[in-house]
Amino acid sequence: MYQTDVDLAACNTLALPGRAAAYVRVTAADMLAAVEANPRWRGQRRFILGGGSNLVLCGDFAGLLLHMAIPGRRLVGEDDEAWYVEAGAGENWHAFVLWTLARGWPGLENLALIPGTVGAAPVQNIGAYGLEVGELVARVRAWDFRRNDYVDYSREACRFAYRHSVFKEEGRHLDGSLAIVALTLRLPKRWQANCRYADVAQELTARGITQPVASDVAAAVIAVRQRKLPDPAVLPNAGSFFHNPIVSAAQAAELQQRYPDVPIYPQPDGRVKLAAGWLIEAAGWKGKALGPVGMYQKQALVLVNHGGASGEDVRRSMAAVQAAVRTKFAVELTPEPVFL
Repeated sequence: MYQTDVDLAACNTLALPGRAAAYVRVTAADMLAAVEANPRWRGQRRFILGGGSNLVLCGDFAGLLLHMAIPGRRLVGEDDEAWYVEAGAGENWHAFVLWTLARGWPGLENLALIPGTVGAAPVQNIGAYGLEVGELVARVRAWDFRRNDYVDYSREACRFAYRHSVFKEEGRHLDGSLAIVALTLRLPKRWQANCRYADVAQELTARGITQPVASDVAAAVIAVRQRKLPDPAVLPNAGSFFHNPIVSAAQAAELQQRYPDVPIYPQPDGRVKLAAGWLIEAAGWKGKALGPVGMYQKQALVLVNHGGASGEDVRRSMAAVQAAVRTKFAVELTPEPVFL
């Protein structure tokens, strides 16, 4: 069940070096209870790992790493309004999206080709092209190490916000006290194509599609992502590295006055979201590197490992990008990945 001194380079998409003192590949939810029952590891530091696509590994981990690999995907319910689909935490997210579409259950197509696992999706409230997974969550089931029992979270209890959830709010994605084991999504039967983002709309137009079905939207999203984002298997990366910063309306207006082409996205609370990729590119960091780590030449928001990088190299480049954006725009960039 346990392995010791495990190499983690293949367990993170930035391909950073590091080892885990102890490692368990969790293929069934009941294994988590067994972990807590083992006196050797009770009370020891834990880390819950999914696909490693949102992780910066900063050297060796001295505790117990639980690598979530619980399989399974099934239709668990249906009513006049929606299908209810459940997936195990270890399922590959993109494969799960394609599986739902193949069975005629649309809704997740805008989230196609996002790397990572199903269990990690609600923690980060993953989102792309006008959709966040939190909008479709019906239930999150987790093992709570503090209670030594399962706990279910409704959509409301998850407190979803932009790249945020109750799991991040309480820091439980960092202290290893909670492990998501399954996710149930509500996929509405009254489906409408979500083509609000220009890139997706333009891709559909280029394909001559005027009335897209869900599979068309998914294909367009995949094509756009493949053009913009590097394949981690070819060029190690962690996808979008920084949050799109949200600033006051006054600060956004000031920026727009100085830089008329800055993209701005008004938010329901009156604040304004800025495009981090635009800020980074305008600050001169698109395609620029500091040692083995830099920002991708086709998409300035993506931090890449050109080879042989360490977690410290990532920190150094991250700090340089943040400083450049701060100096030019007086805007703070916050990294998306977890640092271990």
